[in-house]
Amino acid sequence: MMIEIVPFTFEVSPIAIAGTSLWSLALYLGLSPLSEWVIDQLSRWFNFAERSLYLSQAEFERDRQRREMQNAFYASIFSIVPFFIFGGLCNFGIEATLGQSWAISIGTLACLSCAIYELGRRDGLD
Repeated sequence: MMIEIVPFTFEVSPIAIAGTSLWSLALYLGLSPLSEWVIDQLSRWFNFAERSLYLSQAEFERDRQRREMQNAFYASIFSIVPFFIFGGLCNFGIEATLGQSWAISIGTLACLSCAIYELGRRDGLD
């Protein structure tokens, strides 16, 4: 059915998806202050964009808290997109130079290392 709609096909390797996901998680955890900044900026942008849809201030203020919480949720979901893109670039670079198995192995090591770093960083904040 999709072949009838789209005249071309492309295949994405499951290994590439796994490697990209590992690298994006590693970058998201390792660069957590940056990920929090991205979430804040997306939330601000969503709130600004939604404010422009209302004509009256009273109508805007009526359910503002619910909409801001919903926008914060959407911002946290969409904040992974830039890290997924850079994770794909990291996976592609490692895969092109060292091979697919190394890309998965180094991605796993990076993910575990960044997770341990994040746990230590958050423990040090207390």
